[in-house]
Amino acid sequence: MELQRLRAFREVARELSFTRAARNLNYSQPSITAQIKGLEESVGMPLFVRRGNRSIELTPAGARLRPYADRILDLVETARMDLRSTSADRPPAPDKPLTAGSSTSPRRPTRFLIP
Repeated sequence: MELQRLRAFREVARELSFTRAARNLNYSQPSITAQIKGLEESVGMPLFVRRGNRSIELTPAGARLRPYADRILDLVETARMDLRSTSADRPPAPDKPLTAGSSTSPRRPTRFLIP
């Protein structure tokens, strides 16, 4: 399952509309439809029942997937925020010297220590 497809699924499930989901995510409606179809192929079952007059609803499989999609996407966002906040607080490089080797003779490598 791809994150982009899960995002599309979550938004369509919230809105119960491919068009509104596309608008909210700044995608075209055919792109959202393709992402949902790809996700449905990935899980091997339909996630939405498509009714006439542009009405849709979640299938039982879609209803079961929805909380997982929410948790996965929330966890990804939490990880991103955590990594962004710690990148500013990143500890300095280890106090071990960097060793680089250089030699014109394969038998006698020369070592340089770079502070």
